[in-house]
Amino acid sequence: MKFRVERDAFADAVAFVARSLPSRAPVPVLGGVLLDASDDGTLTVSGFDYEVSARVEVPAMIGDGGRALVSGRLLADITRSLPPHPVDLTVDGPRASLTCGNARFSLPTMSAEDYPQLPEMPPVVGELAPEVFARAVSQVAVAAGRDDTLPMLTGIRVEIDGSSLTMAATDRFRLAVREFTWEPGADAAAADGEPTAILAPAKTLSEAAKTLTSAGGTIELALGRGDGLLGLSGAGRRSTTRLLDAEFPRYRQLLPKEHTSAAVLEVAPLVDAIKRVSLVAERGTQVRLEFDEGSLRLTAGGDDEGSAEEQLPCSFAGEPLTIAFNPGYLLDGLGALGSEYAHLSFTTPSRPALLRPASAPGESDAAAAGEVAADEASTTAVEPGPGGDVELPEPRPGYLYLLMPVRLPG
Repeated sequence: MKFRVERDAFADAVAFVARSLPSRAPVPVLGGVLLDASDDGTLTVSGFDYEVSARVEVPAMIGDGGRALVSGRLLADITRSLPPHPVDLTVDGPRASLTCGNARFSLPTMSAEDYPQLPEMPPVVGELAPEVFARAVSQVAVAAGRDDTLPMLTGIRVEIDGSSLTMAATDRFRLAVREFTWEPGADAAAADGEPTAILAPAKTLSEAAKTLTSAGGTIELALGRGDGLLGLSGAGRRSTTRLLDAEFPRYRQLLPKEHTSAAVLEVAPLVDAIKRVSLVAERGTQVRLEFDEGSLRLTAGGDDEGSAEEQLPCSFAGEPLTIAFNPGYLLDGLGALGSEYAHLSFTTPSRPALLRPASAPGESDAAAAGEVAADEASTTAVEPGPGGDVELPEPRPGYLYLLMPVRLPG
């Protein structure tokens, strides 16, 4: 096999495929990247570990067609560091020779005959706007679990109902839900009017969303009927992942239908204050939030390890409230909102709180185009507290982050 390929295109293709490879392959060939040079001037770079597959096609000048299997991590490291010159790769027996400018590498090859065949792409069921899709996945994946012994919590639930697509993830301590519109195809799995729900690995979906978005163009969503595969493709790249065979929690029943108090705060000052106050909080301990008319007081720590407090202005309506959260989880939720202001709503200090994006107090709400309410039942008005009837801007629809509080001492 012999070919010449443009350096940046080759490096991007190898990097895309290498990201899907297992960090510790059970057998050496599954840690390899398969290079397939065809006579039609196309170089295909692919990888597959029986769970996740990735494939990229790039134009190349093919001298001799053929296939070769080389270490994916090593090839990715090499191509990322190459000078800006065309890459020439030649395979002769058990070695692959790579030349780029004055740089030369010799790599061992593995048996391509032992490499598993990549799965076929499932039928395409619709198209996604890349920026909206990538943003939605990042907003939801922040709440996904990372404990592989609980597979139902390591995934993102994807619900398709006509032109509405909902994603949800939870690790039992927080829940993130994002709903947006998409373009279902004529042959969509839900074209018969029945909603469809799948559970995809959060890590794989996040990686695919980031890399496919960077390639530009629309993203096609592919879903098999009964084969347990989800596919994403765009700009000459494609990725498949095996779905999780687990039951996702019934998350909608966790969402509060009403609340007794609510606050609207500017996100950036709140994030900075939480980071400062939590410096004295030992790992995993709480930051307390005390809401009263027009103000928020944050405190953390105690006499033994030091203490901290900070006061922030806020728009608040309802009964005064003291509630505590894990500072890391709270920061994750605030960072995922994607808005300048946050709407926080509460019932009691021991019940979950809701974080949602909001407009600035006094401004009209203008939700992002294409978004719909994630849970319209949770926008119940707040009963006025001792401070009087304070009007707060309604939370923006489309995204919510539910967070379990930490029990207050005493």
